Amino acid sequence: MNKRDRPFTPIQKNDSSDNLVFHMKNRMRSIKYKPVDYQQLHALTEAKKLAAASTELKIRKAVRTSKISKEQTLIQQHRQVWWQEHQRLAEVRCKMESEIKSFLNEENIGNECLSDLMNFAQELSEQWRMYVKNVINPIQQLRADLKYRRHDIAQRSHSPTELDSVKVLEEVDFVKKQLKDVFERLSLEQQKLENYLSDWSINMLGHDSEERSNLLSELPMELETLECPYPDLKSSIFNEFCNFTEKYQKKLQDFNLQLEDIYRNFLLSEEDHWIYQAVLGQYPGDLCGRRTLCLDMLQRYFPHKSRHALVEHEKYCDQYHFAREQRRILISNWTKNRRDFIQKAVLTLAEACAAHEMESALAKDRKKQQELCADLKAKVLQWRAHQEEVARLEMEIAARRREKQKEKEKLWKKKELLQREEQKEKIRKYWAKKEQNWQEMEMRDLRRLEELKKIMAEQSVKDRERVNYRQQLLAKRLMEKKEAALQEAHGQEERERRLEALRKQVAIVAQFDPVRMMSDTMASKARMGIGTEEEFILQKPLFTLNTYNEQQIISDPRLRFELALREAGLHKTFYAKEMLPKISPQKPPRKDMESTVFKI
Repeated sequence: MNKRDRPFTPIQKNDSSDNLVFHMKNRMRSIKYKPVDYQQLHALTEAKKLAAASTELKIRKAVRTSKISKEQTLIQQHRQVWWQEHQRLAEVRCKMESEIKSFLNEENIGNECLSDLMNFAQELSEQWRMYVKNVINPIQQLRADLKYRRHDIAQRSHSPTELDSVKVLEEVDFVKKQLKDVFERLSLEQQKLENYLSDWSINMLGHDSEERSNLLSELPMELETLECPYPDLKSSIFNEFCNFTEKYQKKLQDFNLQLEDIYRNFLLSEEDHWIYQAVLGQYPGDLCGRRTLCLDMLQRYFPHKSRHALVEHEKYCDQYHFAREQRRILISNWTKNRRDFIQKAVLTLAEACAAHEMESALAKDRKKQQELCADLKAKVLQWRAHQEEVARLEMEIAARRREKQKEKEKLWKKKELLQREEQKEKIRKYWAKKEQNWQEMEMRDLRRLEELKKIMAEQSVKDRERVNYRQQLLAKRLMEKKEAALQEAHGQEERERRLEALRKQVAIVAQFDPVRMMSDTMASKARMGIGTEEEFILQKPLFTLNTYNEQQIISDPRLRFELALREAGLHKTFYAKEMLPKISPQKPPRKDMESTVFKI
């Protein structure tokens, strides 16, 4: 079917779908649309999916490995601390046991209390031997029996009978019930002992606090036993002592109330607080990263508590320890001042007694005795003033310390604000300087651009002259080639004429075959695609490219330097713009192809 015999169909060139329908209806062959190998595309998609899944698995594995390594590092540090603490406790235990043994055996032989303790230790050892004999040894024997039966069954390679297995299970369940009862009794006994010890410690602490309060409230026996001929002096000393003790009692009550308030704010129970203190005691103060290790261990002990709660509890504990230290300092100061007061009072009373003796012996010197009494009273008043001043100074020192702590916090906050403002000011100056540099660069680039335009205009004139010269040379070469071609054509005609004469001399007469003469040759059939099948290659490129390969492009130092800058995020900086034109390629370009764009 020729093209003239086909029906006329209007074709819209803008619609690609109509062109495709037209080609498909009329069975017109097109090199633009080719069949798609969906199986190969599915295989490529699956390969991409597998590669992405393997990459994701590697990333997860790397994250998990980093977490495990971090955890192992922390555990190793914990183990070092635990081992050091274990050695220290073992040494302390050995030392205490040796001291107790030497104390029991040598120093206090025959003491009733110590003999009771030794008897109690013997009873405990007897109970432990009975416990090992009645509980632990049967369990170990049952365990060894079960291991032997298992080994025997494995060697005989046959299953045990149902009756034997039932008996063994019944025996194991019976032993488990007995152990459960024993452990319940032991836990109850342990709880009773712990409650008894806690009540005893609370009673001891209450007794100590009562004794301290009684010491603060009652008058010293040294002053009560002394005799003073002047009751006013003695009463003034007692009143001064009462005022002196009342001030310390008020301060002590304030510290006790402060300790109670802080203790009520604790976020952990008593048992958890004891564990908290034990964990902190394991890690020495000079250990590097002590707080991190302590918080990590506390989070392991208290997984139900957040890190913020543990930090808050740590703050309250520090406040509690600080208040207790202040309370201890107050009590020590009170003890020291009480001792000094008693010594001064005893001296004053002794001086009063001596003065009274002198007054009774020397009645004539009564006026002198009165002056002496006034002097003594003045000393007492002066001492009272000194004590009041000491108390006032202590209160002022404590207040100044609190104010200093508050001022430190305020200064720290102000310092942070000033640092932030300084950083913002530095950033503004940096951007202003950068903007100025950009403007200078822009002005310099504009000047350079004008110079380059002038240079390029001059170069264009030279290029036109060079092009005209090259065109003349080309025309001359073409003329020479034409003359050479004409000479070669004349020589070829002469050679053909001689060859034709030779062919005529040796010519062969062939038979007449018009069918073969009019039919297509094999070469023409192959060229037209008759009798052959085109092999479709999906990945075959449409055009052959004559350019650089990947290795040649990657070997260029300019490209590698630009890739490094891009990875570092510096490819848009002034440094990159300044350094990229200075890098020369591996092979210098030709002089006529050299670029002058980047020259400054």
